[in-house]
Amino acid sequence: MPHRRASSSNGVALVLAVWVAGFSVGTIFHLIELLTQGSGVYGNMPVCVRVFWVSLTIIDPLVVILILLRRRAGIWLGSAVMVADVAVNWTVALSVAGATGPGLITQPLFLLFLLSTAPLLWRSFRTPA
Repeated sequence: MPHRRASSSNGVALVLAVWVAGFSVGTIFHLIELLTQGSGVYGNMPVCVRVFWVSLTIIDPLVVILILLRRRAGIWLGSAVMVADVAVNWTVALSVAGATGPGLITQPLFLLFLLSTAPLLWRSFRTPA
């Protein structure tokens, strides 16, 4: 039985690492765009899209912190953020000419990973009785 527990623990650690890596990449991407483009970042987008994308500069690292602290709120927030991000990005891609990028494929894949691994994290984040 100890082998199974170690294997399960390794699985949780891998899932945690992917969640943290994914939201860290998002943080870095949005931060670089904000720092290099300033207040004109995403200037050709509707205001609500600009506000959403800029807000990810704060929300993505918050997800990382919550996940590293093993807080269930991080699972909820991370899942909700990615559902919203995929919806916003695909809506923009379908309605704004030239608004495409690799995120249209990688983000839905990351979302599927999050949603499929969220129950594992949820169970592992339980506080001992």
